Amino acid sequence: MLPIRNQDMFLFFLHVTFVFLLLTSHVSSTPTEKHIFILAGQSNMAGRGGVRGSIWDGYVPPECHPNPLILRLNQKLQWEQAHEPLHADIDVKKTCGVGPGMAFANEVQAHVGLVGLVPCAVGGTKITEWERGAGLYMKMVNRAKASMKEGGVIKGVLWYQGESDTVQKADADSYKINMERLVRDLRLDLQIPTLPIIQVALASGEGPYIEKVREAQKGITLPNVIWVDAKGLPLNPDRLHLTTQAQVQLGKMLADAYLGHFSHGCN
Repeated sequence: MLPIRNQDMFLFFLHVTFVFLLLTSHVSSTPTEKHIFILAGQSNMAGRGGVRGSIWDGYVPPECHPNPLILRLNQKLQWEQAHEPLHADIDVKKTCGVGPGMAFANEVQAHVGLVGLVPCAVGGTKITEWERGAGLYMKMVNRAKASMKEGGVIKGVLWYQGESDTVQKADADSYKINMERLVRDLRLDLQIPTLPIIQVALASGEGPYIEKVREAQKGITLPNVIWVDAKGLPLNPDRLHLTTQAQVQLGKMLADAYLGHFSHGCN
């Protein structure tokens, strides 16, 4: 039988060993694979929530607060902790505010672990500026590929674009075929044949053909392409861009769509 002092020492080391094993078990069970999402489109994806003129009011709602398990790929292709405005160094010709990305990520992160956001949206762009070979398309593909180099899997694309295609009838008429081509090209170039795409059906537009573009968006029947509807969400005084709270609501809608349609089959 061990002497009392030695017995106490033995029990102490046994306790320390147990705590160590408990902690290391917790660390090893922490998810490390990044669930990567591409954010693309134009200004309402880049975020104009809280922007008046060229000034952002700086307000970040609780749903969009930073989270150490949510990262963003910056303009230099480096991962950093994500924070609003997500697109500040991407959509550089305009003032960025709150978009749907952080609200989306905070909702999804609670279910999947580590989230990586790849902001690519640029305001005032038509869908033809996103076709294969165009600068915005190539930059998006390059950023998407770079996001996977340190591990992680691209789980989906959040696409909010089309306001600039509501001005000319020809652009609105060709939106569906252009969007379908974009989906096929992106899946091919990223070598992800079933890549989920979640579109946002327009809440507003720059011209009279909003409903025609909305019909095109909702009429796409390619596999793993779905949409959420932004119609009716509150707009800034410019009647074009979503308010901060509308962006929070949209982010949650996108998260619900992803978790409801794709999170089990694509993880």
